[in-house]
Amino acid sequence: MPSPAATEVVKLENVKRHYLVGDETVKALDGVSFTIRKGGYWAIMGPSGSGKSTLLNILGCLDRPTEGAYWLNGENTATMEDDALSDHRLKNLGFVFQSFHLIPQLTVIENIEMPMFYLGIPPRERAERAKALAERVGMGHRLKHLPSELSGGQRQRVAVARALANDPAVLLADEPTGNLDSATSVQIMELFQELYEQGKTIILVTHEPDIAAYAKSHIVVKDGKILSCKE
Repeated sequence: MPSPAATEVVKLENVKRHYLVGDETVKALDGVSFTIRKGGYWAIMGPSGSGKSTLLNILGCLDRPTEGAYWLNGENTATMEDDALSDHRLKNLGFVFQSFHLIPQLTVIENIEMPMFYLGIPPRERAERAKALAERVGMGHRLKHLPSELSGGQRQRVAVARALANDPAVLLADEPTGNLDSATSVQIMELFQELYEQGKTIILVTHEPDIAAYAKSHIVVKDGKILSCKE
């Protein structure tokens, strides 16, 4: 049996992110610590101004802590040079955004291929893997369509497939149903449930309790601190 440390994919230790605004220090995060193990399904919640977005940026390696350490898949990202951090992010994180962020000029299959292109995966292998991922999320029949030809739910399915392209250690979803109607939101959350059941580690950032309810573990952030953490 692997040791607990061997199964840790996310570990924050006393992470602080402070900003100087004029003469005032804003403590967006103020000593946040938690661990997420492989195969977990977590929801991070908190009101506006709680530090939720700052925490998301740290988890996504889009920002660095002022103090503390963040281990992603066994590596301390806080000490990495910028190029190494970008490479680590590409290999270990898949992102799903509220606004999809698909490239409008690219087809479904080309959008899914993009992360693999940056890893230098050969074209034929990229195309085969992208097609398989499109099938996995129910979009195999739309490979040559542009994002403008898809519904919101279909765009988000393509975004999920793209996020899975490099088989990331963590799937990080930021308000993934925020631009979808209720029925389509349920479909997307059912897709996340399937990915969780297949062993994918998921961190879901949301302000909606009914969406957070899909997760198995929950973190609530308030005033830059962890208010509660229930695994």
